[in-house]
Amino acid sequence: MTWLDLADDTPFGLDNLPYGVFSAGGAPERRIGVPVGDHVLDLTAAAAGTAAAFAPLLTGGVLNPLLAAGPATWRDVRASVTEWLTERRYADQLRPHLVPLAEVTTHLAFDVADYVDFYSSEHHALNAGKIFRPDATELPPNWKHLPIGYHGRAGTVVASGTPVVRPHGQRKPRAADAPSFGPSQRLDIEAEVGFVVGVPSAPGTRVSTADFADHVFGVCLVNDWSARDIQAWEYQPLGPFLGKSFATSVSPWIVPLAALEHARVDGPTQDPEPFEYLRTGEKWGLELAMEVRLNGHLVSSPPFATQYWTAPQQLAHMTINGASLRTGDLFASGTVTGPERDQRGSFLELSWGGREPFELPGGVTRTFLEDGDEVVISATAPGPGGTRIGFGDVRGTVVAG
Repeated sequence: MTWLDLADDTPFGLDNLPYGVFSAGGAPERRIGVPVGDHVLDLTAAAAGTAAAFAPLLTGGVLNPLLAAGPATWRDVRASVTEWLTERRYADQLRPHLVPLAEVTTHLAFDVADYVDFYSSEHHALNAGKIFRPDATELPPNWKHLPIGYHGRAGTVVASGTPVVRPHGQRKPRAADAPSFGPSQRLDIEAEVGFVVGVPSAPGTRVSTADFADHVFGVCLVNDWSARDIQAWEYQPLGPFLGKSFATSVSPWIVPLAALEHARVDGPTQDPEPFEYLRTGEKWGLELAMEVRLNGHLVSSPPFATQYWTAPQQLAHMTINGASLRTGDLFASGTVTGPERDQRGSFLELSWGGREPFELPGGVTRTFLEDGDEVVISATAPGPGGTRIGFGDVRGTVVAG
């Protein structure tokens, strides 16, 4: 029970307690916050007011000090916030630190150290292969042996709500004799799930799948904006570069792993059996229900539980060569796509490479994004007793470049 007046169906109940960074009232100061119901608890002020031992970790306007503190501190903070919001003796002390959610401005919650994006949906990989190579029937030969990924640009990871400027670059349609330069004509989204690293690792060491929860703090939503025409011309032989590096949006709230116990499921059967360093003894598939909306209209509902490679496997593969982790590292799942047409997590797939426009209400159609389009990606996960754990939205509006 809580002394707060929380709706039964709130996505930000006491079983969630995600973390983010906000400002309010036009003040420039950024503070650590926890959304609860229709409010945000100013955790920076609450920790100081209760003289919590972890209060100094919350004064910098960014989550990185808390991320680096490790699992014991994460548990202590979560237990303290739960106690404050359930014990009535804290009510008068904490009420002044509750800010209406509608009145806050959210910011990028952590300083991003490195960004890695994976390619872990079998359905997405098969679709992409068929779109680009219509006679393709199989995955790339390495796909079921290792989690394929690319190293992205940390400096262009942006907060939800940041406008996305249409990128310029070289592009060469298949029928063209030579490349041209200009704004991307095939601007796309990728609905993804991101994982935020807290505890670093030393260079030259490997992080095992069993140590996943000792290093990863929590989960967010990601939109890996993609300029498909720029990407198609540049990606051979080294892979994504300018077609991906202009913007990657992340949701404002980081849901801790501790809030997702009821969402954990077995991942898909993997055949062939992966190398030993990729084997896992725990359930770390996640049953997340995602939704993609274009200009307010639902266009896709990708199911995250269908991902072939899980986050612990991605983390183990990321460090198997001795590459170190840093506090604030972000690694993303890659496009989340299910087996059905309305479960495709990119416009590339929804429009089948632009050849099959998909419909919106009012007779409007789309293949790729137009200037002024707003994309909103949201997700929920099962919580205890039939509750739902909310992630908030990751949103962005396309503006002309």
